Amino acid sequence: MTEIPTSGSDALLVPSNLFVLAELHAMKIDGVLWPIIGDAFRSVAVAESAQLRAAALAHHVPAGLAQRAALSQLSAAWVYGCAPPPEVIALVQDRSGKSTSLPPFSGCTLREVYLNTFDVQPIGEVLVTSPLRTALDVARTAPHGLARDVLLRMSSVPSLHCPLGRIRQALGIAVHVPGKIRGQALLAELIEGHAS
Repeated sequence: MTEIPTSGSDALLVPSNLFVLAELHAMKIDGVLWPIIGDAFRSVAVAESAQLRAAALAHHVPAGLAQRAALSQLSAAWVYGCAPPPEVIALVQDRSGKSTSLPPFSGCTLREVYLNTFDVQPIGEVLVTSPLRTALDVARTAPHGLARDVLLRMSSVPSLHCPLGRIRQALGIAVHVPGKIRGQALLAELIEGHAS
C-alpha cells in the first residue's frame, strides 16, 4: 500500500503517476481523502491550510504562469480562508514583466497590474497577493454582497492584519485605481455598521 503524505505541501494529492483521478475519488468515497478544489485532495489526517489551498489552486494554473503570476482577488481571499472556493482562478502579474496570455479554457483570468514589493508574498511555493492587497482588490472589484462578507472575515482574522480602518486608509492613498470610489463607499458602510 502506498503511504499518503500527511504534512506540508507534500500532503496535496493530484492526479499523477502515483494515483490517477479515479483512485483519488475512490479514496474520497472511502473517507481517506478530502477534496480541496478541482482535482486536488488532502488526507483527512491533514488540516486544511493556506499553504494547501494555494498549492491546490497553483495546480490548476497553466504551467508557464505558475512561477510568474500571483493568485489574487477572491482566489487569494480563499487561500486566506475568507472566501468561498473560486469558480475562476484570478491571477495578477506585474506589468513590468514579460507579457503573457492565457490558453483558452484555462479556468483563469490574468491581469497585468503594477505590483510593489509588499503586494505579493509566497505561501509555500506559490505567489499570492498580500492580505492587504487582496482586501483592496476585493473591495474594488468583487460583487457587493460577496465583497462585504469577505472583508468582514478578513478584518476579523488577527494574523492577516487587515482591520477595516487599515483597508480604508490604504485605499484612500491609492492613486489611479479603478473602483476606488466604490471600494471606499463599501468600507465606509462596513465601518459605520461596526460602530453601531
